[in-house]
Amino acid sequence: MNTVLLSGIVGSTAYGLARPDSDVDRLGVFAAPTTAVLGLDPVKESVVTTRPDSTMHEAGHYAGLLLGGNPSLTELLWLPEDLYETVTPLGEELIGVRGAFLCRRRVRDSYLGFARQQLGRINKALKNPAKLGNPAGAVAKSARHMARLLHQGRELYTTGQLTVRLDADTATGIHEFGRGVAAGDTERAAALLAEIDRAMPMGGGVLPTTPDKSRVQDWILRVREAHWTPQEISA
Repeated sequence: MNTVLLSGIVGSTAYGLARPDSDVDRLGVFAAPTTAVLGLDPVKESVVTTRPDSTMHEAGHYAGLLLGGNPSLTELLWLPEDLYETVTPLGEELIGVRGAFLCRRRVRDSYLGFARQQLGRINKALKNPAKLGNPAGAVAKSARHMARLLHQGRELYTTGQLTVRLDADTATGIHEFGRGVAAGDTERAAALLAEIDRAMPMGGGVLPTTPDKSRVQDWILRVREAHWTPQEISA
């Protein structure tokens, strides 16, 4: 049986950007039985459900994705305490080694890359508004995602810390940015991306050049040891 190690509420609710119609998103990490991980049949790496919206990743899979700098997965380890719904001792250990997953190149590439994707969606939506039932709403949403990614990416890159829950002024500014871009101010979006790109120079920031894989490996091995039950093996 899978064991949830860490889970919490993420997304717009966590950022303080939720609107009345926003979904509540949950993200978590689970451990599969070690005998299953070592067996012939592949373990399901992710379990995704809707109503409620939830994504759960197996510990080894999650660690691999996190080493790639994925912003959505990174935020799980930096949530305010009140947003965690499950925290086991191994989950606490995972939060404790969160810095081991970080390195400057992957953080820079991931946050800027995800922001560029949002800018691409904005431009595509504005060029083909007929394809969307609510083009202004879609553009505003992408613009908010873009601004939030750039804000948090710069913070993580330059300080080594990530503030998931935005302060009121920042949240208000991001909503205003979304409305402005939805009104057609794409130059503002491109300018913000260029500004943050310059604020995250290659070789800058405080993050190490490579992640500390040995600490990540130690955590994974503790997970496997904790979920090893020899009697699960049948003759």
